[in-house]
Amino acid sequence: MPKWLKNAVFYEIYPQSFYDTNGDGIGDIPGIIEKLDYVKELGCSALWINPCYDSPFKDAGYDVRDYKKVAPRYGTNEDLYRLFKTAHKKGIRVLLDLVPGHTSEEHEWFKASGKAERNEYSDRYIWTDCWIAGMEGHPYIGGECERDGTYMLNFFKSQPALNYGFYRPKWPWQISYKDERVKKTREALWDIMCFWLDKGCDGFRVDMADSLVKDDGEGKPGTCEIWREIRKKLDKQYPEAALVSEWCNPEAAICNAGFHADFYLDHWGNGYNTLMRDYEPNGDENDNTYFKKDGNGDISRFLKEYLPRLEKIKGKGYISLITCNHDTPRPARKLDESELKLAFATILTLPGVPFIYYGDEIGMKYVENMPTKEGGYTRTGTRTPMQWDNTRNCGFSSAPAKKLYLPVDVKGTSVAKESKNKDSLFNTVKALTALKNSCKDLSADAPFEVVLGKKGKPFVYRRGRLLIVVNPADRASSVKVDICGEIGKCIYSIGNTEIKDGKINAGAQSFAVFKEDDR
Repeated sequence: MPKWLKNAVFYEIYPQSFYDTNGDGIGDIPGIIEKLDYVKELGCSALWINPCYDSPFKDAGYDVRDYKKVAPRYGTNEDLYRLFKTAHKKGIRVLLDLVPGHTSEEHEWFKASGKAERNEYSDRYIWTDCWIAGMEGHPYIGGECERDGTYMLNFFKSQPALNYGFYRPKWPWQISYKDERVKKTREALWDIMCFWLDKGCDGFRVDMADSLVKDDGEGKPGTCEIWREIRKKLDKQYPEAALVSEWCNPEAAICNAGFHADFYLDHWGNGYNTLMRDYEPNGDENDNTYFKKDGNGDISRFLKEYLPRLEKIKGKGYISLITCNHDTPRPARKLDESELKLAFATILTLPGVPFIYYGDEIGMKYVENMPTKEGGYTRTGTRTPMQWDNTRNCGFSSAPAKKLYLPVDVKGTSVAKESKNKDSLFNTVKALTALKNSCKDLSADAPFEVVLGKKGKPFVYRRGRLLIVVNPADRASSVKVDICGEIGKCIYSIGNTEIKDGKINAGAQSFAVFKEDDR
């Protein structure tokens, strides 16, 4: 396990929307470098950068054309190497986004694979030996190449599936995941990882990590075997490199596949939705997410899923709670500033490795009805440019507004505005990350115990010698709890909370961290 990971707070950067330094309307790597001091000031010690590789951008860079080349619109490979070095000097780690399940249809591997004559790339993708449009739940495309047969997709039409084999092949054209022919795909993946790790990358967030072996068995045993093999190599050659999965199943991702951390997303059911937000932009108007002050959110629904999974991965890896990401509506769509403060406070004090999506720290909005851009569709409203100040284009770019990657939400707030208000969400997040970074009882693997997690709003839990109380409701709550140990002073609070005569008196929309008295 990388030692640095247990104290990390990540900041996710969507590079095309973060900061533009050359005036072309698109964010770039020099822009990320220029804003590293901001990331550090916010209290984040690690970055996750969405794909910055060469791409035709039919899926915002998740359709990779060249894994070893930075997309020219972001800069050069040398710019990315400089980002690694500069970040490290400031104590910041950098994860790149790894896309192992598919490439762009414009990748040189695919062009060679689609040729009629056999070559070294013929088995790099999944091809049938017949004309089919779909089979057993998988989409196939035909009529695009001179090769006889059709090829499987892994996501959009522009993203042919790389061939890691089938768990139990049923047809002559399906290759076992243990076959030497598809093991070359594993070798190519490892080669890509080594390339960037040798240049200074600190690891990878892995896109669709569970999508490798097709028709995999229960628990994805074939895909897990591939990742365990990679983890073994990492431990030997790059022991401080981190692997974070988009798997959304920590038992499989961490316990079976060997990832260091796994994202907690909506794939698990209703638990995270009830904690943070409705994921669908046009979802149920009756929002009962936990942090809604006037809703009927229930912390026990979240804990019912969260606690068993936390127990299963104990000592093996971390669950990563996120404020949002590039695929989900921003939390400010449903939560106001007071509610967002409590959401951040909880995410940053629960176990695991938290991720903050750029702009969430200032309450950037999900922009409704935004026309799709680069395959974003309903996700596009979460990908608008960062709002830095009140200058042209909110300080994102000097380009004319019509040239911007996406329109800036000029009606929204900004870093400059939020930083001047001591009670702002931005300064609250800074205070919370400072608390987390200074307190070993808030590290990813520090002890955790639920003191009160029944139906209703008050949520009380311990992290080591800390007692934490959350009450998102718009009314005060007084609960009697059995608290072992002497509870001392409050070391951080939002609103008013006190512990007196065996009762926790939590004010409306309050959060408090108490520390046990030294003995």
